[in-house]
Amino acid sequence: MEPQSGCVVVTGFGPFRQHLVNSSWEAVKELSKLGLGSDTGVQLRTLQLPVDYREVKQRVTRIWEDLQPQLTVHVGLDAAAKAIVLEQCGKNRGYHDADIRGFRPEHGVCLPDGPEVIESGVSMKAVSRRVAVEGVEVAFSRDAGRYVCDYTYYLSLHHGNGCAALIHVPPSSPWLPASLLGKALQLIIQEMMEEVRKPPRSAGFAENSAPVLPATRVQWGDRSFREN
Repeated sequence: MEPQSGCVVVTGFGPFRQHLVNSSWEAVKELSKLGLGSDTGVQLRTLQLPVDYREVKQRVTRIWEDLQPQLTVHVGLDAAAKAIVLEQCGKNRGYHDADIRGFRPEHGVCLPDGPEVIESGVSMKAVSRRVAVEGVEVAFSRDAGRYVCDYTYYLSLHHGNGCAALIHVPPSSPWLPASLLGKALQLIIQEMMEEVRKPPRSAGFAENSAPVLPATRVQWGDRSFREN
């Protein structure tokens, strides 16, 4: 990975299905109040994305073309999660569930000629080991669930040459308020920025040497996927 500028972009998702308030965006709004810390020397840009495949495709492209960030971090909701989950990779196929407009990508594919999997240049295992957030566990995963958040992540990894991350957060609650999620995002992204500054990992690196959190999914009919 090659950091491009002093800008870090962090996105959350808007409402969808029964989630009229999406904790991913609430957490990002809290992060925007905190910033990334004065010692990081980078500008924080926060954006809300709709749970809409076509719109996300356009906006992710613009993020990378117009802002040229050092790192882009997408934050999504996993309604069944008990931990904050750092996703290591994005997948190209399997997007069969409709977005808020009832649209599904043709053949369930993100990029027809793209690789099956794109890995982040950030070691999510390393970040999850180093970061400590009081009151919430931080884990990592290699299956982001094949919905709009995973789709967004794959596109961002493609456009950003691996300089992207996806964080799944649980729903906010009295014991896990948006303010705590926002603070957790600040600490996690600070660690991710340290990873970005490291020399690139060798091609084909796989983080399978330690236990990985199984994908926690929400069932809808005969399919299952992580939420946004």
